[in-house]
Amino acid sequence: MKQLIIITGCSKGLGRALMEKYIRTPETQVIGISRSALEEGPSFRHVQLDLEHLPALEKAMEEIFPRAKVDKVVLINNAGWIGEIAPIGSLTSAGLQSIFTVNVIAPALLMNEFVRKYDAADTQKLVVNISSGAADKSVDGWAEYSSTKAALNRLTLTAQYESEHKELGITYYAVSPGIVDTPMQEDIRQAKPENFSSLRKFKGFKENQELSSPAEAAEKIMHLIQHPEQFDGVLQDIRDFSL
Repeated sequence: MKQLIIITGCSKGLGRALMEKYIRTPETQVIGISRSALEEGPSFRHVQLDLEHLPALEKAMEEIFPRAKVDKVVLINNAGWIGEIAPIGSLTSAGLQSIFTVNVIAPALLMNEFVRKYDAADTQKLVVNISSGAADKSVDGWAEYSSTKAALNRLTLTAQYESEHKELGITYYAVSPGIVDTPMQEDIRQAKPENFSSLRKFKGFKENQELSSPAEAAEKIMHLIQHPEQFDGVLQDIRDFSL
């Protein structure tokens, strides 16, 4: 099966693990998007841009979503930011704008273009948005992050409803990857204790080796992409997966 996999945030963490696994998968072409420059290869093409810069993103849409004769095309909206870990009243205007742009607006623009480009294509089509269990939790200091992931979940649910209603044949998932050992976890552990009462708990995840590896999380997400018929419902948590 020939497939095209498009991954945002591919330079580190979960996105890099997905990229590295997919470029070793036969008959798979990967398009990766990240701020950092990456070396291209026979099965990997890189689009270097910052998702916070929306004009650059919109300009790159043709490069991100090529016309291709494949059996499956998948968009993985992986890029995300924890934002300012601080209570409401201490947040900055720039920080609020930045996290909603990266975590919500950029994925929405990419989903919008994905539908425009591939809705009529006779191919299997999936969109996987990397969400978080924080989407339905109230965590002090995480107002920005939790609300953006909640918005991403609703965006994904609505997109699936529209796909079914309009018979577009696109399958959508919002996937919570669990607590993964990524640079975002490093940022969380640097929070000020007065702004984040769960700081000690999150430091304990690292100290007690309770974090899953990006490679482990990537394997489970790839299983979902390979076997969507096994997964019922838009909102998924990989901690519930049994491979």
